[in-house]
Amino acid sequence: MGDTLTPPTLGPDLLGELTGRRVLILGDGTAAHAAHLVRAYGASVDAVGSEPGAHHGALPGLRLVRADVVEFLRTAAADPYDVICSLDTDPRPLLPALASALKPGGTLCLTVPAAQKPWTDLLAEHGLRLHVEHLDDGHASHRVLRAIRPLRVSSRPRTPRPPVPHAALGVGAILHGPRGLLLGRHHRGTWELPGGTVEAGESLQETVVRELAEETGLRADPADVRLLGTLLDDVDGVVRVTVASHVTAWRGEPADQPGEKVGDWRWFPLDRLPENLFVCSAQGLTAWRPELPVDHTPAHFTPYATD
Repeated sequence: MGDTLTPPTLGPDLLGELTGRRVLILGDGTAAHAAHLVRAYGASVDAVGSEPGAHHGALPGLRLVRADVVEFLRTAAADPYDVICSLDTDPRPLLPALASALKPGGTLCLTVPAAQKPWTDLLAEHGLRLHVEHLDDGHASHRVLRAIRPLRVSSRPRTPRPPVPHAALGVGAILHGPRGLLLGRHHRGTWELPGGTVEAGESLQETVVRELAEETGLRADPADVRLLGTLLDDVDGVVRVTVASHVTAWRGEPADQPGEKVGDWRWFPLDRLPENLFVCSAQGLTAWRPELPVDHTPAHFTPYATD
């Protein structure tokens, strides 16, 4: 398969920018394609696996390499190529080594039998993305594949459907200062920390700042919110996730806000906390200060950081 592609086919239309790029060609029997890329586009080309009789004079930029292909590709991973062309009929065993020898953003060109399908998933397994494929103009029994090694790795959802709801995610904000700990009374009678449910597009710190303003009128900056960790419990089979946070600075005075379910905001000394704390608030408080004499149902606490 050394001459499957004619030299004009191996050019910028298929391989992208070539001027000044480092190119590796495998299986170029006479090194004609390699020499063409050097002369026509100013590429620096290494040709591995060329026939012993291949000769193009002292052509600057062309290097004929006599080496085992797999071993050469392993060493090439330390100084990867911008472009790699494999003109062998079955490059599948070489894919792991080919991907390692290619720079992020680089182009891989493969000549493969037309019957070998599909290649999209096979390339993706090695961090490569199929860009284009077409029949080789000279041999309809073969296809030319162009793949790239992306600069960044992609991600995608498993399905277009949203996930099945099974968890509730909220935040609790601990504000403690010279006057004590800030707690408000819910209309159902429990005392609790400012906080609430995370909304789409928010960071956890932004949720704390928003809920604090909506419930108490106090203003804070996300930079002044320290996330303490995650508390996990369950209510009737629904996983409840609460992120406890400590707000280190704020502005204003707490006051009841229209339409909110929590009000009557007060500052409590830590040694005289009110009865009937909301369980999530109680869990957050003992995560912050384990020595507090607060009883609550168990929760799994995973701290984020410690001072």
